Amino acid sequence: MTTQATYPIGTPGTPWGPAEVAAWLARQTRQRSYAKDVLSAVDALRSRFDVVKYGQLDYAPDSYPLVAIKSSHWNEALPCVLVTGGVHGYETSGVHGALQFVDRHADAYAGKVNFVIAPCISPWAYERIHRWNPQAIDPNRSFRDNSPAQESAALMRLVAPFRDRVLVHVDLHETTDTDESEFRPALAARDGMAFEPGEVPDGFYVVDDSENQQPAFQQAVIAAVAKVTHIAPADSKGQIIGSPVVAPGVINYPLKKLGLCASVTPARYTTTTEVYPDSPRATPEQCNEAQATAVCAAIDFALAHAATAA
Repeated sequence: MTTQATYPIGTPGTPWGPAEVAAWLARQTRQRSYAKDVLSAVDALRSRFDVVKYGQLDYAPDSYPLVAIKSSHWNEALPCVLVTGGVHGYETSGVHGALQFVDRHADAYAGKVNFVIAPCISPWAYERIHRWNPQAIDPNRSFRDNSPAQESAALMRLVAPFRDRVLVHVDLHETTDTDESEFRPALAARDGMAFEPGEVPDGFYVVDDSENQQPAFQQAVIAAVAKVTHIAPADSKGQIIGSPVVAPGVINYPLKKLGLCASVTPARYTTTTEVYPDSPRATPEQCNEAQATAVCAAIDFALAHAATAA
């Protein structure tokens, strides 16, 4: 076992206080531009889709407008599809896969569904290639009432008017080598816990809701993505990231209990995608395509089974 003493901040066995959070924050540096990478791409879509500002994050000296892309001809009679990316800012293909889906595929679903795509929920973390926000809070454990994360609260406000009409929610993520080298050790240190090393799966997988399991839906997503990139196998224990594999490339989490983004609506069909960008068998282009393909497969399945989803 490796203890939290391997992480350079904090006292083993003691959760962080304000001083440790400040020390952690001082180590974070901007490495890329949200305005250049995301906002400019969204601006290029304005002629084809509606773009709405649903909030703003003010983390002095930085300020980030939160934007979402919506169907230009919203029809109250149609079901809604929610696509979210960048809940964890370092998970790059979640952001760019969402944007790629809008640019290349969304037009094909006009008149069939209403879209809301929030491509980068955590822009501060996107720029710093990190999992947390500046308060060392994980937005993807914060989708609950009185959320401690501004990023999560803003998305919940955006979704509130139509949340009960969402048929499909696809939340785009990655599992990376830095999960083991940085983010899980940091989490253990922050919470005053011992760090137990895990295994990063090589390939794509999805997370279903243990309280609303949709195995055929998840397998449809896996089958589509398998044509783009490889699917993660189970480890020697029959698990992926510590959870039992219930079908090829599928594990279950209690989404609502954990405050995960995919629980933000009562949608019948929800999936959290996990791409492995550090694989020698996958390029950044494949990772983005895998995310966009997963969204298409999710919508196609839901529409084909809409009669039984009522």
